[in-house]
Amino acid sequence: MKRAHKQLDVWKEGVALATDIYKITEMFPKSEVYGLALQMRRAVVSVPSNIAEGAARHSQKEFSQFLSIAGGSISELDTQIEIALNLGYISDPQKKDFDLKIDSISAKLAGLIKSVKNRAKDV
Repeated sequence: MKRAHKQLDVWKEGVALATDIYKITEMFPKSEVYGLALQMRRAVVSVPSNIAEGAARHSQKEFSQFLSIAGGSISELDTQIEIALNLGYISDPQKKDFDLKIDSISAKLAGLIKSVKNRAKDV
């Protein structure tokens, strides 16, 4: 069975970012295991997960809704990365790298949402 989400670059980038976030949060203080590290992990996993779930839905409207949720999760992560920087858990170069990845995913999500909404109008 072919899985539509695996063909999407935004899903692939989301999975890669989730892997990066998991690796970096391993270095956070142990006191953050159930705090910021957990919140960052939940937010970043939500991105490719919602893209995948939406792609499996049978309507463009539902797909668009799940993509919007993924967009909210990437914005959550953006805020959490800023907090991690302020707390000294990540370096400025690491934050800049994450910012580039977040910008790319956000732009791809916005484009995909627009495309899906346009397809929904045509149906």
